[in-house]
Amino acid sequence: MAEIRLAQLRKEFKGFVAVQGTDLTIREGEFLVLVGPSGCGKTTTMRMIAGLEEPTSGEIHIDGRPANDLEPGRRNIGMVFQNLALFPHMTVFDNIGFGPRMKKIPRDEIRSRVEQVAKTMHIGHLLHKLPAQCSGGEAQRVALARTLVTDPGAFLLDEPLSNLDAKLRKEMRAEIDRLHMQLRKTFIYVTHDQEEAMTLADRIVVMRDGRVEQVGTPMEVYHEPANQFVATFFGSPAMNLIEGRVVRDREAAVFTFEECAVPLDGLGDVSEGPALLGVRPEGVRLGGAAGGHRARVSLVEPLGKETLVYLEGPGDRHLIAVAGPAFRTEEGAAVCFDLRGGRLYLFDTEGNRLGRRA
Repeated sequence: MAEIRLAQLRKEFKGFVAVQGTDLTIREGEFLVLVGPSGCGKTTTMRMIAGLEEPTSGEIHIDGRPANDLEPGRRNIGMVFQNLALFPHMTVFDNIGFGPRMKKIPRDEIRSRVEQVAKTMHIGHLLHKLPAQCSGGEAQRVALARTLVTDPGAFLLDEPLSNLDAKLRKEMRAEIDRLHMQLRKTFIYVTHDQEEAMTLADRIVVMRDGRVEQVGTPMEVYHEPANQFVATFFGSPAMNLIEGRVVRDREAAVFTFEECAVPLDGLGDVSEGPALLGVRPEGVRLGGAAGGHRARVSLVEPLGKETLVYLEGPGDRHLIAVAGPAFRTEEGAAVCFDLRGGRLYLFDTEGNRLGRRA
């Protein structure tokens, strides 16, 4: 296993700052996911850890030792690339055994290692095939096996599932999770897919424009987002945001928009002024007039286990609600909705989080 510590890690490319002074500790044996939109710096951060990019400034420590000047092969790290990078002219056996062969490991030991790793990855029947004869999921298992056979202290996985279809992505996601639980080694995983981040991670690092926006467990990131960016990045459908104002009513804070008023109970002391109110689609309660607001249904999407209902609310504000599978309505119908059915979030006009529940 390996603990990896980044101290003020920074990377510039010809004046463009890709990573801006990242401080982060990846604990021994944890599954850490770097997530964010394209260009946020997550892959560059991983490549610096692997030794494939040289930091402009800052320090990398692996198991307590400075690693900035270590060659990639001496960092005891295995990396799985997005494009897999399998040798097309070699069999699966030779692809997996390539690393140990370069280290001059005896042939019998290589065979033993390859066969054991192939058994772990359930690809023993593929050892005689070429990569082109393997399916996408099988090729992904071969790439993982090729890294696993070198017995690294940490695994770095750079969007390894991005080229697979939806069904294979879920299967391989479960396979990677199983592998981590079996090995209990440090995994660092890069993705732009928030669902992958939520299901795989012990902790998530949310990045934007080269900066770390938040570090936390999946539930912390989902339920207690640090700012508007994190709040809207996680969740499908995305969090609803409503423009309005915070006013004080008998010492209590109330969010107002058009003719609607929403009490901000439990959000602490928040100041008056323009703001954005956030509520996740599952927190928009449909039906019932008491304390509710009027809206028109613009679209209904039955998904089997749930129904997405798109609303045009007061002031032409658009909202999405999640209803049960038995919910019935028609496009154009008038409905009542209540925003007090779930947790409320408040942000200022710059996207900073305001208030916290007690």
